[in-house]
Amino acid sequence: MKLPYSWLTELVKVPAGVDAVASALALRGFEVASIDNGVIDFEITANRPDCLSVVGLAREASAAYGLPLALPARTPTSGSTSDAPQLDVTIEDAELCPRYCAQLFELRSSGATPDWMRERLEASDVRSISPVVDVTNYVMLEMGQPTHAFDYSKLRGHALRIRRAAPGERIRTLDGVDRALDPEMLVIADADRAQAIGGVMGGAESEINGATTLMVLESAYFKPASVRRTSRRLAKKTEASTRFERGADVAGAPAAIARAIVLLEQIGAARAVGPTIDRYPFPRTPLALTLRAARIQHLLGVRVPDAEVPARLEPLGFSVSAAAPSGDLRSPTAWTVTVPTYRVDVQREIDLVEEIARHDGYQGLPATFPALTAPQAAPDPRSLRDRLIRHLLTACGMSEAVTFSFIEAAAADAFAHPDGLVRVANPLSEKFAVMRPSLLPGLVDAAAHNRRRQHDHIRLFETGTRFRPAGETRAVAGIWCGAGVEPHWSITSQAADFYDVKGVVETMCRAFGVDPAFEPADVPYLVRGQSARVGAIGLVGQIVPAIAKARGFPPDEPLWGFELDADALGSSGRGDDLRAASLPRFPSIVRDLSVLVDAALPAASVRGTIRTAAPDTLTHVVEFDRYRGKGVPDGRVSLSLRLTFRSAERTLTDAEADAAMTRIFAALADAHGAVRR
Repeated sequence: MKLPYSWLTELVKVPAGVDAVASALALRGFEVASIDNGVIDFEITANRPDCLSVVGLAREASAAYGLPLALPARTPTSGSTSDAPQLDVTIEDAELCPRYCAQLFELRSSGATPDWMRERLEASDVRSISPVVDVTNYVMLEMGQPTHAFDYSKLRGHALRIRRAAPGERIRTLDGVDRALDPEMLVIADADRAQAIGGVMGGAESEINGATTLMVLESAYFKPASVRRTSRRLAKKTEASTRFERGADVAGAPAAIARAIVLLEQIGAARAVGPTIDRYPFPRTPLALTLRAARIQHLLGVRVPDAEVPARLEPLGFSVSAAAPSGDLRSPTAWTVTVPTYRVDVQREIDLVEEIARHDGYQGLPATFPALTAPQAAPDPRSLRDRLIRHLLTACGMSEAVTFSFIEAAAADAFAHPDGLVRVANPLSEKFAVMRPSLLPGLVDAAAHNRRRQHDHIRLFETGTRFRPAGETRAVAGIWCGAGVEPHWSITSQAADFYDVKGVVETMCRAFGVDPAFEPADVPYLVRGQSARVGAIGLVGQIVPAIAKARGFPPDEPLWGFELDADALGSSGRGDDLRAASLPRFPSIVRDLSVLVDAALPAASVRGTIRTAAPDTLTHVVEFDRYRGKGVPDGRVSLSLRLTFRSAERTLTDAEADAAMTRIFAALADAHGAVRR
């Protein structure tokens, strides 16, 4: 917004020079882009449309210097004629146009615009065109209220209808472009067709020219969202749309008409005919807010004297009254502040606090920290649980992913619960048609997305909500493909398999004190024989290649996944039971044991029998080989286990380890018919 200094001083008798005024307004939050030949170029933020005007910036200057503001004259020296031609104005869409004013003018001459007006317009980067057009631009710059002129003789039916555009309706605008309209756009029409696009641009058919004798000047308030949407769809940005889409003053429409009457009469360009037509079907009540003294101090970190609160707000146009019963403005606990209609940015108490803070500039506020208080409630156990899950899976080499809760039906069908899917009643598109029944569809799509971009080794996990007709549940799921361990030059790369993913699930179950109890699984989206049910809490296994292929993942590469019910894992894991243990002081003894057992016997049963029979010095037992083939009878399997013994008090002897191994083998023979190899 370019502001000629001479224009400003006409409204506020500022004793300082142009540089000082620019600095004073900069302290109040208005960035100065440049100062050139007595013209200050201010960068006005989108939330301050009232300052896209000379009056708005002059009001800020008057508050900064504590000087009175002299508003431009709005009372004509001579009244308008009473014998006016007929003009029928009707608002058909009060939502998009709450207020519409119109005034008839009789044009008197086509002389030149006065030098003082032309110079101010040109200093503000507005080209002088004709006296009437120049006055409309002058009023817009001065008051921030755009106006538009129609040729009365070109309005069919001598009517103005403020309505939405009809389907297929078109208009040729003042820039000579033929534009297609849609029913979401507001137009100013005569009895037959659109003559202007509300808040954006006028039409060429009703443009005034040298032959115009009667003119209709409009001044209105248009809904900001409507103007913004129309301007964007038409790809047309104008000075009028810039102001309307940010929010004009609903009380500014008749004031702009009054100012235009004074200026047109002053330069001898036109004379008002008849009264001003003001259509305002649902008058708005100015917003009233409660401002508390304690809230000001809390937000600013400094106490503002009570008597200064109205002194800072009233020069900006706010009406301040004491909310306390005593009615004393000097020391109330709160005030009732009525917001002027041109301050569309002030909607809450905190906005008023900002106005008080701007008085001396934000740099005058001390740097203070808010008071530290202890939390009133304990953390949600579910948050602790989810945090532990993230730590565990990240430690397992996986990366967290976040996918959409809304997915397309094609991705959800394979993972749907028997009860069906939860469908969205009014989806944005088919890609967001259902709520995810599982976290795996999103992770499969994420794996496919990464695989298409040459990422061969993918380990992703996600925690989130899944949706089923019976309700919502929290879950944790993961996807794994590529190498079982991070590729390195020192080792031979090996593809991930079932046991890699199973190990991740076991790690989580161990942390939460849950027995995984793996059993064969038969679900539509996991490969039979390569999948398992993790007790009653989830599943682990290979994703069916056809499902992975349908989502863009290579079908010849195995894709492994797991999904567990997070609620079933527990609230926050076994963090309370963790104890730090000292490093072993004494050496361990390792013994290997190979036995023939039934091929259908679970390894977990063998380990359980060993731990039952072993002394307390057995610290670790793990299988390291399973063999079926030559030398092993049918129906049997050779299972090799490594057992580690250690005492925390002394060094064990070989004899003690041998005795323990004898007891362990005897227990295996009795319980499972094991034969030593």
